[in-house]
Amino acid sequence: MNSRIGDDYLSSTKYQRGRLPGHRLDWSTKPPVYKQYPDAKPTSLPVPRIEDGSGIWSVLARRRSVRAYTQESITLSELSQLLWATQGITADVAGHQLRTAPSAGALYPIETYLSVNRVDDLQAGLYHYRVDKHQLELLKEGDFSGDVRRGALDQAMVERAAVVFIQSALFFRSKWKYLQRAYRYVFLDAGHIAQNLSLAAEALGLGSCQIGAIYDDEMNTLLGLDGVEESVIYMSSVGRPARERS
Repeated sequence: MNSRIGDDYLSSTKYQRGRLPGHRLDWSTKPPVYKQYPDAKPTSLPVPRIEDGSGIWSVLARRRSVRAYTQESITLSELSQLLWATQGITADVAGHQLRTAPSAGALYPIETYLSVNRVDDLQAGLYHYRVDKHQLELLKEGDFSGDVRRGALDQAMVERAAVVFIQSALFFRSKWKYLQRAYRYVFLDAGHIAQNLSLAAEALGLGSCQIGAIYDDEMNTLLGLDGVEESVIYMSSVGRPARERS
């Protein structure tokens, strides 16, 4: 492996005054904003609550990475809140459905999958979050906690969590407009979403930990992704905290 690949990436995607890449948008090739699995069994989520709750400043002060969870489940309403906080639609402006987290060009390249271990009224399995319908699409039924743990460099907290959020990127959604610079924006988008998730979990009295250590190919295989057009780039474990946060 090229030991300078990170340096090369940063250098090759720089913007320099007077040397911006020329690029005419081809609207006929603009990728769809929403991904869906038409053959998957859908589960409609409870309507999220957007009033009352903890104040943002106290939530920020309390936020910590939580790696120890009880074996208690979380509720479907709590899961709905978390999903809405990450990518919920909040407004329709000039044909763009804007979300809770910012995205370069309102292109939203990040997709959310879930490995559900213990959520009330929801069977264990792998799901895809359909943003436009605020629904979950069941991809595979069963216990995949061990597979996800192995894909997260064998971190035990992933197996103990009530649910694991798995973020993938559909790169062409951003590359269509931003070319190679898009990779910077994709990873920034994932960070915005993960921060929203961590704050929402804290506001609900839950714990979360954000995970960048991933065996990419193993996670892509688990979700049926090709690892080129779409690839897993980030994960977050969520559950009820078992002890003091660190």
